[in-house]
Order: sequence, then C-alpha cells, then structure tokens
Amino acid sequence: MSATSPSAGAAAPSADRGAFSGRTAFIFAAIGSAVGLGNIWRFPAVAYENGGGAFILPYLVALLTAGIPLLFLDYALGHRWRGSAPAAWRRFRRWTEFIGWWQVLIALIIALYYALILAWATNYTIFSLDQRWGADAGAFFDEYTQALGGADATVSFDFVPSVLISMIVVWLAVIVVMSLGVQKGIAASSAVFIPLLIVMFIILVVRSLFLPGAIDGLDAFFQPNWAALTDPGVWIAAYGQIFFSLSVAFGIMLTYSSYLKKKTDLTGSGLVVGFANSGFEILCGIGVFSALGFMAQAQGVAIDEVVTSGVGLAFIAFPTIISEAPAGAIIGVLFFGSLVLAGFTSLISIVEVVIASIQDKFGLARVPATLVVSIPMAVVSIVLFSTTMGLPLLDVMDKWANEYGIVAAAAVSTIVVAYIVRGLPTLRDHLNQRGTFRIGWIWMLCVAVIAPVVLGVTLIFNTITLVTSETTYSGYPGWFNLVFGWLMAIGLVVVAIGLSLIPWSKNSNLYKTDSDGDPIAPEAVAGKGLITTPEAATPHELRSAP
Repeated sequence: MSATSPSAGAAAPSADRGAFSGRTAFIFAAIGSAVGLGNIWRFPAVAYENGGGAFILPYLVALLTAGIPLLFLDYALGHRWRGSAPAAWRRFRRWTEFIGWWQVLIALIIALYYALILAWATNYTIFSLDQRWGADAGAFFDEYTQALGGADATVSFDFVPSVLISMIVVWLAVIVVMSLGVQKGIAASSAVFIPLLIVMFIILVVRSLFLPGAIDGLDAFFQPNWAALTDPGVWIAAYGQIFFSLSVAFGIMLTYSSYLKKKTDLTGSGLVVGFANSGFEILCGIGVFSALGFMAQAQGVAIDEVVTSGVGLAFIAFPTIISEAPAGAIIGVLFFGSLVLAGFTSLISIVEVVIASIQDKFGLARVPATLVVSIPMAVVSIVLFSTTMGLPLLDVMDKWANEYGIVAAAAVSTIVVAYIVRGLPTLRDHLNQRGTFRIGWIWMLCVAVIAPVVLGVTLIFNTITLVTSETTYSGYPGWFNLVFGWLMAIGLVVVAIGLSLIPWSKNSNLYKTDSDGDPIAPEAVAGKGLITTPEAATPHELRSAP
C-alpha cells in the first residue's frame, strides 16, 4: 500500500512537524541558510581570479539558468510532499528515497566540520579586541589551531583546549535553537541575526572604503577581463559558486519549504532569496577587496600578492589588515562577528536537514528528535575537529563533500526528476498555482538540460584536476585523502541506499496526514501536469491529468 494513498492517510493522525508563521519568516530563514561563510570568504577571490568585473556576467547567467531554477525545484518537492528530504523524495516516487538520504548525509558531514570554523570565528571576534595575534597572524593561527599540515596530516586525538571549549559553546547554542522548533528557533534566530549581519557588514564595508588603498582594491575587483569569458573554467567557476552559495540540492531548501503554508508564493519567495544572496555576495566583494587594497598598499606589494580565500583570508589576511588599519579592533569585531552570524544561521539550517529526517522517520516530537540527532553530532564533531587533525580533516572533507557530494547529488536529482520519473510538469504546475512569477518551458529546459550538463562537466573537470595533479590534494598523504575524501564520498551513497531500504514504521510521519490534517499529494505521474480546478484552494489539491 502506498504511503501516500488515501486509505493510508484517512484515519491517520496529523504529523506535528512545526511550521513557519508566514512567508517573511521563511525568507529570513532561507536567506540565513544561503548567506554563509562561502559568501564572505569564497566569492570575492573566485570573482577576482575569474575575470574580475567580467565575472559578473557568467555569475548572473549561472544564477538565472541554474541557481534559481534548482531553488524552485527544491521548493516544489518540499512544499508539495510536505516532508524532510527522504520523506519528500519517497512521496515523489518511492524508489527515489535514496536521494533524500544522500542529501541528509551530505548535510551531516558538512555540519560536523562547519562547527569548527564557527568556533574559530567566535574566538577571533574576541581576539580582535586586543589583536592577540601580534605581528605574525599566520604563525599565531598555526599556534592557535596546532594543526598538522601537509605530509604530517594523520589521525590524531590531541585536543586543543581553546578550540574544544569554543566548539562546545557552538554546539550548545545549536541545540538550544533547534530545540525551540521551526518558528521559535530557526525563524526567530534568523529574523534577528540576518538584519544584524547586514547592518554589521554594511558598517564594515563603509569603514573599509575609507582605508588608504581601498580604491585600488576595488579597481582590481571590478576591472573586467573580458578575455576570461572565453575560458570554460570561468563559467564552471560561476556555476560552482552559485551551487555552493544558494544551499540547493542538499536538502535545506527542500526541508524549509515543507514548513511553508500551502498558499505561499513559492516562485516570488525564491527570487527574493536568490537575489538577496547574490546581492550580499557582491557587497562582500566590495568590503573584502577594499580591505585587501589597503593591505597591499601598506605592505608595498601588488594586489594579486595578497588575494586569498577561505581560511587564509579569514584567519591570516584579515587579522593582518586589522593590525595595520586605524581602529582595527572595530573592523575585526565587525568582520568576525559577521562570520559568526552568517555561519550560525547556515549551520542550524544544515542540522535541520538531519533532524527533520529523523523526526519523520520515527514520528518523534521536536525536542526528542533534536536531542537524538544533535548530541551525537556534537560529540563526533568535537572529538574529531577540536584536535590537531581538525584543519586537514576539514579541508579534505569540505573538498569532497562540496565538489563531489553536492554536485553529484544535484546532477543525479535533476536527471531522475527530468528523465526517469519525468516529474517536471507536476512540479511546474504546483509552483504556478500560487506563484506570482510563472514558469514554463524555459524553467524545464534549465533543470533538464543546462543544470545536469554543467554539473556533469564540473564533476569531470574537478576529477581531471585532482587526478592529473603532480601532488596530492594540499600535500596530504594519499591515504588521508583516500579515506576522508574518496571513500567518504562513495560511502555516503552506499549508506544512503541502505537507509532507503529500511522500512518506515507505522508510527513514522510518512503514514500521517500533514500538519493541517490534509492527505499528502499522490506520487508524480510521468509526463503529466496537474489539472487546475476552481475549487482547488491550494496546489496540494491539484491532481495529475489522466
């Protein structure tokens, strides 16, 4: 008997999963998820290295042809089938449940190491007050993390006390927020942190613009290199940045949309989230390159000698800028405080993917589900990443979780939806029933052709780069990359398939009506759209054409 059949849902109790109070709460939470560390420390360097001002063109093309279309896809799946990633995919078509578990496992891996970066940022916010790193920010970071580097990377459980304490604080904060639920926890925290983040970063940008050399930094950032547009690698970088920064294809937006009211305008909300995320990225580029321009002038070197990204930008370059800049403590608190806020709202969205799946699988109430998921995750995260192997482990797992986990899952999901299940007409009509921005064949073309092609090329490109490199990734031992990189990525797929084969108990949310007491929509019918009827008040009441 199908989990979504009327007979299964007619006498069943309602699933008490929680919900957003309205569209505004959802938008703040979705922006909180999308706006993360990648916006602040990845986008500026990626743009600079791939054509500067000219990069904006492929970036916008990627946003319009892949980012927003895949965002709509996630919204439609979660909103129509009212569940976590595994539940929604199973309801979409029973055998596709493994995609949902794959997304859950990717989120779990990312959450484990994301907490480490958040712990560093929390400490560095405090360090900024007295510029504790002194004259050599790089040496201080090495001493602070005590990280094993390059060929020395190995399995080690030597704890770093300062990192350990910060990680415990981060996970306690996560557990508290997640225990409060969808509206009082996720939405409420995002409604406070996102406006605060924007205000803080605007102040940071304004302050950076008045630093000596800031204009030189902006010239370097926005100077267009039009010849770069003929390089396929630039376009791959643009699509990669969009995939990584919009939180698409690994369960977050799917899960969040399942908490939306049924009459919500999904496409209008998606446009707001997509453009807000991109607007913040460009703001980050202005702030970061203004500061890097100052750093280059102060050190008497060219801009390209100080441009970096990721950990190097946040914990080495920026502390150096803070030490040399007038009123550096203010810049430091604003920058690292922004990292904390952006990172925290993203981390709770990642953890929510896992909590929601366990809540649906076992029919648990919010607090038990949160504790069952968050406490083991916190323990594993702290044991693995507050040690001297934390940094190399983060580096390798982030590389493979992003470039293979998210990209591969996105490619598989688009191919399954578009060609195997042929469910795009159903999702299109669901989105259009209440959407103010109507979609049609262009959206279907983006999801069915452009996205899978770009994702496939990205996978091939990344693999060739790794395999043909003269050295191992980051100089780590081959076995280290094999175990925590390749085997981890492959293992997620194997475990996801195994989890999809485990039967759902009758107490699970799969066999319950939704939170409103209404039956769950039936499976998508291959190649069939939904029939619009005057009496249908919500998209969920629409049924496939015969």
